[in-house]
Amino acid sequence: MSDASRKRPEGGKAQRVYLLLRDEILRGDLAVGSLLPGEHRLAELHDVSRVTIRRALDALESDGLVARRAGSGTVVRRADGPSQAISADLATLMPQLVSMGLSTTARLVDYGYGSATPAVAEALRLAPDARVQRAVRVRLLEGAPFSHLTTHVPEAIARSYSEADLATTPLLRLLERSGVAIERATQAISATLATPEIADALDVAVGAALVTLVRVVYDRDGHGVEHLTALYRPDRFRLEMTLERIERDGARLWAPTTGPRVAEAAQ
Repeated sequence: MSDASRKRPEGGKAQRVYLLLRDEILRGDLAVGSLLPGEHRLAELHDVSRVTIRRALDALESDGLVARRAGSGTVVRRADGPSQAISADLATLMPQLVSMGLSTTARLVDYGYGSATPAVAEALRLAPDARVQRAVRVRLLEGAPFSHLTTHVPEAIARSYSEADLATTPLLRLLERSGVAIERATQAISATLATPEIADALDVAVGAALVTLVRVVYDRDGHGVEHLTALYRPDRFRLEMTLERIERDGARLWAPTTGPRVAEAAQ
């Protein structure tokens, strides 16, 4: 079901309740077939009016996440969308992202060349007026969107592949195919809220929580070759890390396991 066809609750409080209940259902905290608390109890739990609760429940029903039955309450239904979610290990994320690109599909929504923003130019170690290729893609799992990707690549490198190439092949593969010797990357993971444009692309409500990842890739000479800003739906993508207990300088510490591990699909 597309975002445009869904009924979103009016008012900030109703949207907050809607998002909280929606996330509980999508995470599986509320089992399929279980009953939600009554409107009066939900109003107490969320410190809002029953009118606000009804607006949130109307939106959940429009999404197909609950069924409201007179005399028997509100029943949790199985969520529409992909039956699987992408799971990636932080310790081996780079090769997994390539694998993910081959096992999912992408829709190219914007493509062009222009001057780098100050932040991108600094991250890629480019001159302030340097030109870059900017591309925006939405990646899909079983036909449902789970990530919104914005990439910037120096123009001299980006000219080695076409718009059609980018629509069908993972960018890291295209960079290596063009002769770029990738050596390392830095990345930061945080959270953000969906803007109207992003919400429409990822089929979520405006203000929904998203996982955000910013990655900068460098070649062997230390030149920046890719700047990526990725936004993920947390109900369809998760980041994991496997830890092991080690001893260092006489102290027992937790350290990430860095052995090979492929991306796996999880319920």
